[in-house]
Amino acid sequence: DNHLHQGNLLNIDLDRIVWRRVVDMNDRALRMITVGQGSRANGVERETGYDITVASEIMAILCLASSLTDLKERLGRMIVAYNIEGKAVTADDLEATGAMALLLKDAIKPNLVQTLENTPAFIHGGPFANIAHGCNSVLATRTALKLADYVVTEAGFGADLGAEKFFDIKCRYADLKPNAVVIVATVRALKMNGGVVKTE
Repeated sequence: DNHLHQGNLLNIDLDRIVWRRVVDMNDRALRMITVGQGSRANGVERETGYDITVASEIMAILCLASSLTDLKERLGRMIVAYNIEGKAVTADDLEATGAMALLLKDAIKPNLVQTLENTPAFIHGGPFANIAHGCNSVLATRTALKLADYVVTEAGFGADLGAEKFFDIKCRYADLKPNAVVIVATVRALKMNGGVVKTE
């Protein structure tokens, strides 16, 4: 929006801005909004909206980054819009990569916490599996593997999204080779997915 306000030198098409704002809560009223209303000082008027943080491309990038340098490279390649000729406009084109990386320089560090059973655990990242890979960060998993005899990690949204993406994306990219898999399934879910009537 600042680039548009400052003259739109990259000729960004107002109707083809694909990067949306994010907020860390679900508020249906913010899914579609109009920004820039009022005077010119308020920016260029256009329709946009908010997604929840875990549905953002930045969350997925953060969780696949292997270092701050890798994070910057991935952020820079993000397509944020298309210009009036239909060509992609990236974060690098907007010269926004450094600012984004600076905001994420502490966020890229995994958080070590302790469970109620006094077990150490890393909580770091969590992109949705329906739009991204649905796993915690590569850095958290690699750090845990260096510090423990074994590591348990979760891949959410079921075997068809979380587990498949864990194996097909995260494990391949991070060169991880799991030794075991735990599948949690209810009798109801097994019946529904197996074509059995629920009452049987």
